[in-house]
Amino acid sequence: MKKYNVIDLFAGAGGLSYGFYKNDKFKILCANEIEKDMCETYKSNHRDVLVYNEDIKNFTVNKLKKDLSIEKLDIDVIIGGPPCQAYSTVGKRLLDDPRGKLFQEYYRIVKEANPKLFIFENVKGLVSMDKGNLLKLIISLFEKIGYTVHYKILNALDYGVPQNRERVIIVGTKPNYQFNFPLQTHNQDGSNGLKKHLTLADAISDLPSLDNNDKKTEYLLEPKNNYQKMMRKNTMKLTYHQSPNNNQKLRNLMKALPDGGTPKDVHIDLRPQSGYKNTYCKLWWNRPSTTITRNFSTPSSSRCIHPKDPRPLSPREAMRIQSFPDDYIFCGSKTSINLQIGNAVPPILSEFLAESTLQALS
Repeated sequence: MKKYNVIDLFAGAGGLSYGFYKNDKFKILCANEIEKDMCETYKSNHRDVLVYNEDIKNFTVNKLKKDLSIEKLDIDVIIGGPPCQAYSTVGKRLLDDPRGKLFQEYYRIVKEANPKLFIFENVKGLVSMDKGNLLKLIISLFEKIGYTVHYKILNALDYGVPQNRERVIIVGTKPNYQFNFPLQTHNQDGSNGLKKHLTLADAISDLPSLDNNDKKTEYLLEPKNNYQKMMRKNTMKLTYHQSPNNNQKLRNLMKALPDGGTPKDVHIDLRPQSGYKNTYCKLWWNRPSTTITRNFSTPSSSRCIHPKDPRPLSPREAMRIQSFPDDYIFCGSKTSINLQIGNAVPPILSEFLAESTLQALS
């Protein structure tokens, strides 16, 4: 059976790889990631993939051929998302400006490998950077090396992820290949034959309650819906379900907040002295989660307080909201794991992208 060869660049914890790895029509040849903890996480979940833990500028297709002992190598797909902050202001000098170096490396490898299709994933803000000129420039650079390029902002929420998370997906295809973005499967009210958006309760209501500075390792409850069954599969031991140690004043505030509440909803004596509109806020139990970031365990950051317990989200809850299954292994310190979860592409979204890629190639 023919398998399509994939390279994953800026692989992170493996969220974007997930759908391609799970689909038996693809073979991920290698992944590149500079952060050691992320590499360990990637290796732990993609055991037969060659992982390069190094600066991407050292990676070449010839090096891959040598390491795989292959003279001729057809690379069908390249996936990945170079961090964009570094090139947000480089204007028309994207390939010359040192601030654009991560994009330059992605572009170089696409040029070298000449895949049939590439997927370039990034923050939604890329579309409006420099009044849209940066996106136009990126598209024109790929068009010059023979690709037809399309982009679309996809919200993971519309594909069965219990979280409002919008990302721009840029896809380039060689002539004779046509990529169609995956069709939406969920919407707000379940109309037009679609399923209803998943809520925070749908994602985490089977997980035990936590106190301040607490940890639980048993599930206690059976899965309550198909999403929870899918996340748990045959996992017997509950992992990464722990809460930080917050001071008494913060605990009093979190306890007083109503469902979806903000500091404006509590007595003035309980309100923090500083903060932004979306900080020290509770999530809604019966709504989808807001976008998970690396700071999901920090109440003074974006909205991340559990609707029923006076605490921020646990790593396990954040993984559920991102759609990482419960048997997915994360490596590193608490801070590192939080970063990996917050930066990842939701695995369920990657499954849809892999399926669209397969349809385009076949």
